[in-house]
Amino acid sequence: MASETLEIEHVDRGVLSLRGPLTMENVSPFLNAVRRENAPTMILDFSGVPYLDSSGLGSLVSAYTSCQKAGRRVALTGVNQRVMKVFEITKVEEIFLMFPTLSDALEAFTNAGTA
Repeated sequence: MASETLEIEHVDRGVLSLRGPLTMENVSPFLNAVRRENAPTMILDFSGVPYLDSSGLGSLVSAYTSCQKAGRRVALTGVNQRVMKVFEITKVEEIFLMFPTLSDALEAFTNAGTA
């Protein structure tokens, strides 16, 4: 079975758009992209992520933990039902700030002020 690639596009400061599955085969590029970001709030656009495996989930939680320790926030946008189901089963949906769309997240953080 050929592995599917994960494309990571740097959309704006602190905004990464992901296209493709977040799986064991592409955890390293994902974590490297996350480490390169230093914005106070990092938004991960998951609208192009059809699924993730346990390694992908682990890397996402690791990215969240690293950002929290550095005093940064992480938000997810565009999470589909399949990915959300994994979050719910593993009880991690509660740790992530989630928005339906990237524009919703950008608007929330733009209008949040110091919240």
